[in-house]
Amino acid sequence: MQPTASAIESGPLSSADRQKFRMAALNSTAIYVLAYYLVWGVHQVAKFALSKRLHLRGNWEPSRINYIMADGEWTQHRIIAVYGIGPLLCLVFGFVAFLWYWKRERARPGIFKLLLLWIAFHACNAILGALLADSLRQEGFWYVPDWIMRLGSIANTAVALLAGAIQLIVGRLATVPFLQAHDSHTLMQFRNRRRMVFSTIMAPWLLGGLFIAVFKLPYFSMYEFLHLLIMGLLLFSLILGCISDPFDLTVQGAQPTHVAWGFVVLAVITALVWRLELSPPHHFG
Repeated sequence: MQPTASAIESGPLSSADRQKFRMAALNSTAIYVLAYYLVWGVHQVAKFALSKRLHLRGNWEPSRINYIMADGEWTQHRIIAVYGIGPLLCLVFGFVAFLWYWKRERARPGIFKLLLLWIAFHACNAILGALLADSLRQEGFWYVPDWIMRLGSIANTAVALLAGAIQLIVGRLATVPFLQAHDSHTLMQFRNRRRMVFSTIMAPWLLGGLFIAVFKLPYFSMYEFLHLLIMGLLLFSLILGCISDPFDLTVQGAQPTHVAWGFVVLAVITALVWRLELSPPHHFG
């Protein structure tokens, strides 16, 4: 028998339980930010290294890499290489992270497994979400299918919409793995599912995105904003899956809910170092 909507309408929580959801929101936001910077770092470092190898000219800013080259200096090889290397390595990074989570960590207590899963989510967004987001402005990863297929805007739009649809499917398929990544019995109770998705999905996406944007001002770009926004496709589908899925098991020996200060501090330090290293922007070429 499937649970009805009323089954997840829970009454007032105790003060201790509310504290658990607040701690979960803080931990999840820190992990969201840290995973984002790890994936973004792989993407941007790969793009920068290949750009230097191909003798391109530009500026590496906290929020993106801007090229300062005339149209005639670009070749098909250069375009596909520099705009494709980041998503390609993110694909590998995300696959390895998810495989590590699934094979080794999901049955273990702790929240390191949640970091691995968010890395996989961000990596997915760096490919599928980026293709859809970049198609809106005809920049970034959009150049790769455009220059490979050379079939015009209709084909490019179809590819972008397909990427968005797959992003939704991935979010739905990730429901059980995401639920398995949480140890707290209070969070996992089905009657608390709406509070759970708000604390562990909505709060990280909104507060984490705001944190990333603020730390990159005044360099924060529309390019990166759209990437962060399109992540909502995967998360929207994940939320719907979590609300409807009655899975509520946790690992044996689950740790009591606590603030993971190590992840919180590491997320802040990573954001700060990224900003300081790229302010002012690093010129190359």
